[in-house]
Formats: sequence, C-alpha cells, structure tokens
Amino acid sequence: MTRLEIMQIIKNYPRGVLALSLVAVIAVVLAACGEAATSSPAPSDDAVALSPAPATGTPVPSPEPTSETTEASPTPELRPEDVAGIGEVGSLAPELKDISGWFNTDPFTLQSLRGSVVLVDFWTYTCVNCIRTMPFLKEWHEKYSDRGLTIVGVHSPEFEFEKKPENVAEAIERHGLGWPMAQDNEMGTWRAFNNRFWPAKYLIDKDGIIRYRHFGEGSYDETEREIRKLLEEAGVDVSDIVAGTDPGPQIDSAARGGSGTGQTRELYAGITRNASASIPYIGNNLYYRTPPGTPADYEDPGDHLNHFLFLHGNWINEFESVKHGRQTEGLDDYLALKFYGTSANVVISFEDAEPFDVVITLDGQPVPEEKRGSDILVGDDGMTFLKVDTARMYNVIQSPEYGGHDITLSSNSDDFSVFAFTFGSYDRGP
Repeated sequence: MTRLEIMQIIKNYPRGVLALSLVAVIAVVLAACGEAATSSPAPSDDAVALSPAPATGTPVPSPEPTSETTEASPTPELRPEDVAGIGEVGSLAPELKDISGWFNTDPFTLQSLRGSVVLVDFWTYTCVNCIRTMPFLKEWHEKYSDRGLTIVGVHSPEFEFEKKPENVAEAIERHGLGWPMAQDNEMGTWRAFNNRFWPAKYLIDKDGIIRYRHFGEGSYDETEREIRKLLEEAGVDVSDIVAGTDPGPQIDSAARGGSGTGQTRELYAGITRNASASIPYIGNNLYYRTPPGTPADYEDPGDHLNHFLFLHGNWINEFESVKHGRQTEGLDDYLALKFYGTSANVVISFEDAEPFDVVITLDGQPVPEEKRGSDILVGDDGMTFLKVDTARMYNVIQSPEYGGHDITLSSNSDDFSVFAFTFGSYDRGP
C-alpha cells in the first residue's frame, strides 16, 4: 500500500478497510520502548513488544512480549575473537563511549569494574516501558549493590529535550534512582553495544563477558536468577538473600484483541515519525499537506478510530511534536484520540516558560476518580487537568479495567507541545 493510498484511507474513513489494513501492522502493541534508528534512538510502539524505529522509540508492535532473553553463556573463558558479534551473549562487553555527563558517580570505565558483576541498563526517561522496569532495578540495587553488583544506567535519549542534563537529573531524582548513570547523548555507547531497544539490559560477568541480555519488560525473576548466578561465580555468597519470583505484571488478555479493540499502539505526533511510519499516527489529512513549522487550522472528523490522533483548531506540525499554534482563552483547540487499554500517558515538553494547565476529558467528561492517573489534578470547578512544569511523561489514565475511551487534551497556552502517547494493559503501573 502506498502512502498516498494510506492518506486517502485516513481522509475518507472507511472504517472496515482501515481496520483491516491495521491488523497486519498492529498485531502487536505490548512491550519494549522500541528499536532505534541508525543515528539516534528509536521510538517505541508501546506494547509489550519490541518495535523498530528511528532515534526515538518505535513504530510497529508485536503479538507477544518481544523482550529477548538469551541463555547465559556456559563458557565465561571464551575469548572475544571466539564468539559472536558485538553486544551478543558470549562477547566481550564494549566500553562506555562518548559519554557527555554522569549522575550519582564520578566518571569510570567498565574495565575498572572487572571482578564485579555489571548490569548495563539502556533507558530514556520518557519511555513508559523503562519506567515500568524501575521498581525491579531498585530492588536489585538494594539487594546486591554491596555484594558485587553494579548497575550502570545508560541514558540514551529519544527526544531532543531528553538530552538536557537538568531534565535527566530531575527524572533521576523524581524516580529515586540511586545507581551510576551515564549520559549517552550522542548514542556512542548505544552503537558500541549494537543496541536497538529501550529498555535493554546486558549482564556482564567478572571477566567482562556479556553472559545474558534482555530486551523489553518482563522476565524479572529470570534476570535476577542470572544476577545471582554470576555473583556466585565471582565468589559471592547470596544464599541469605531471598530471590525474587515476580516475572512482572501480566497483560490483560483483551489487549491482544486485534486492531479494533486491542491495546493502542504508541502514537507519535511529530512529522518525522509520521513520515517514516508504515501506518501514520495523525488522522487529519491536512497534517501531511502542511509544511513543517506552519500553523494550520484543523477540523476534528469526530469519528475517532483506535490507533490515531486527531487535531482540532490551530496546530503546528513540528519534527518531533505537534505544538499548539496560538494563545486562546476558552480551550478552543484540542487533540483527541480513542484508546484501548488500562492506562494512558502523554509526553509533553516544557521550555522554562510559565507552567501551564492541560485540561483532560474522558468520554466528554472530567476524568472520574477511579480512572485518574497519578498526574491528574482536579480544579475547584471539577475539571481534571495536568499541571505541566517539567518536560516528561505524564500519567493521564489509570483504570482498574481494560476498555476503550475517548480522550481530549486542550490548553490555552501556545507552549503546549505533545510528543507521544503510550498505553498499558496491566493491572498496575502507568
């Protein structure tokens, strides 16, 4: 199918045809933050699966959790020249490269950690899949950091604003992450490991050999078993520490229910991701006819379809985001979508302006208390909204049950920029 045909489908809205064309592309939606492009990180189709894309996250979801778990190599004595490619199990771990900043530590090298067990964790702070792994990383750090395990977070950014050290520092503090962090703004370490996904974990033994790796969420019990195994090989007794048995939250079975009612794929608002996606994310045909950076007046078609964003009012299609094109007084302009899942999150930037509010409605009403995400506030008038004062991911909806809902986001501020939406289908978490 050509892009022209896809645009025509979106424009004319033949619901059955569009749903059919999506089946092949979105039989996914359930896993890792995604695969990166050659020069920068990739986006991620928030599914429980991995997704490929250019420098920020990802495009296409997959049916099963696409995290990769490779068995540990049985021969830690293997020489680098005897094993498979860079970043694979059994190979010598590459060195940290092109690091532009450090958090929670002075600069160091992986070579300096020989004799210890090292867990290299690739993440970016707006990636919901990365955020969901944090409780388990914290637990491993607390249990094993004084027994020879060093977690090294490598922050490889998806969006330009994630390159700012102050934004990364704020995220580290907000999430309470206490292990060493390296800022990989140029993606040098990402490329050195031949990595493609967020989150990605590489477990390195005392001799510097990669013995295990895991892409995406889940299998936390398996990862901890491998950590304990390598610590024991290094001569550390961990028998007094209780091993975790939680593989991670389970996805609601309804999330795998096809393109019409299955979990919504990760949605990107910027023109770069829309131009490269197999099926674009914006449902307004005008978006693709408007030069980047140019304000345009959009009309919401009203019949929202799962897996798409819809604009109404004045908006500017920028490379990584869509930006509100004017100051208003009556919340005249909005962004709308229909999503399926238990949770919905939005990535919004903040550029040192005045904090601004984003009003949220669910099915045309203020978000009910039982479905409010952790970042939802309630005004004196009963309206539900976000207070945007940092560039990050905001948790909008957290529902106790899986379902489909219409959401609108509107703000009077012309600083309001939306980068991406991510979704979940777990019984807990964003």
